[in-house]
Amino acid sequence: MNLPHFNPLVAGEWVEVSDSESIESPYSEQSLATIGLAGFPEIEEATAAAARSFEQTRGLPSYARAEILRRVSDAIGGDATEFVSAIMAEGGKPLQFAQGEVERARLTFRLASEEVHRFGGEVLPLDVEPRAIDYRGHWIRVPRGPVLAFTPFNFPLNLVAHKMAPALALGCPIVLKPAPQAPTAALHLAGLILEAGWPPEAISVLPCGFEQAQQLVADERFTTFSFTGSDRVGWMLREKAGRKRTLLELGGNAAAVVHEDADLEQAAQRLAFGSFAHAGQVCIKVQRVLVQEAVYEELVGRFVEASRQLPVGDPGLPETVVGPLIDRQAADRVESWIEEAIQMGARSLLRGDRKGNVLGPTILEAVPSESRVACEEVFGPVTLVEPYQNWEDALERVNDTPYGLQAGLFTRDVDRIHQAIDRLDVGGVVVGDVPTFRVDSMPYGGVKRSGLGREGLRFAMEEMSEIRMVIYRQGSR
Repeated sequence: MNLPHFNPLVAGEWVEVSDSESIESPYSEQSLATIGLAGFPEIEEATAAAARSFEQTRGLPSYARAEILRRVSDAIGGDATEFVSAIMAEGGKPLQFAQGEVERARLTFRLASEEVHRFGGEVLPLDVEPRAIDYRGHWIRVPRGPVLAFTPFNFPLNLVAHKMAPALALGCPIVLKPAPQAPTAALHLAGLILEAGWPPEAISVLPCGFEQAQQLVADERFTTFSFTGSDRVGWMLREKAGRKRTLLELGGNAAAVVHEDADLEQAAQRLAFGSFAHAGQVCIKVQRVLVQEAVYEELVGRFVEASRQLPVGDPGLPETVVGPLIDRQAADRVESWIEEAIQMGARSLLRGDRKGNVLGPTILEAVPSESRVACEEVFGPVTLVEPYQNWEDALERVNDTPYGLQAGLFTRDVDRIHQAIDRLDVGGVVVGDVPTFRVDSMPYGGVKRSGLGREGLRFAMEEMSEIRMVIYRQGSR
């Protein structure tokens, strides 16, 4: 049987290339398609076209950019079934979450179309001292130039949308390298963007190898580099990015804190979801649960039972919550980290069975802090539980990690909540829920090893633009 083949998009043209690789299903481990890999000539062609096209895209009026974004949003809705199928097949994302991702991507472009008309600048009084009495001023934001973006496999459509939509809203050409495991949603989205009227030279989608990717990152014709993925790769590429603005949305080791005044059943249900949905392949998944010792046994018992009840397996079934890990290497790694922690003295409260790349939920307690499952990002269906005595102790433990993406708090006490907001070293604090929460318009990103800058439409547009100050001198008085 001949498998479908997908070519890279180079400056608005689908280009046949000599090198290719297979795309495999994480669930069945069968080949689904082949994808053409851009080589150095295609890399150069896409980069040069992006640089050339900036003069055209920066000149597009706001109504034209907004209309293109609205058309893309509508087109995503029209092709929802095709997008859902690709996300499930290539990324192993369960059906309900694949459907949610497509709807979020549609909304992301819709929000971008609206932000176009709000994003500008402001009048700035300059007569704050006698020497400036004859001066008036205002500032505006202008696009920096061509954008380079890398995206991961776990949200192969909506995280692409979070790179492309703000770039289009500003009038920036974009070159995108999608995840090799799940590239076709990005390619299909780029086709819809072309059909919506975006200048062809101003968009390329380039599945490629690591050497080609490094060449892209080092190229000074790009003025912004936006990367979502592992912290190890992200920080390494930042060193190669030179003077360009770099936006990094990286990994996490997110904690949820459950105090004795929380609704324990509600907390347990949300913890199970936040820990194990999409097999924990979410950078803001719950990896650590800190529980006040007075309610530790009750909360952990409820959490274990809620996690045990989660449907595991085939991502094509509507009830599935825990699907496969992305590939055998990832499943082997997560399983080995669990075994390492147990050998170091951790106790297993719930141990998920493995079938192929599907690994059921695992909950560990008494986990040594030096084990990899405790101090690194697990990116899998594993969560640790531990008791704490007082609120200050809990906050210290939340911060006791090199990561700082988001944290969740389960308490009704306003003073404790504000204390946590002031003291936690994270990019986002979620009160009354797990850290596994994001709305696409909000500023999203982390501190420490979790990244630089913020995504979310308006906030990504700020990263991809710069301030230009305009000063007027009036006649002398």
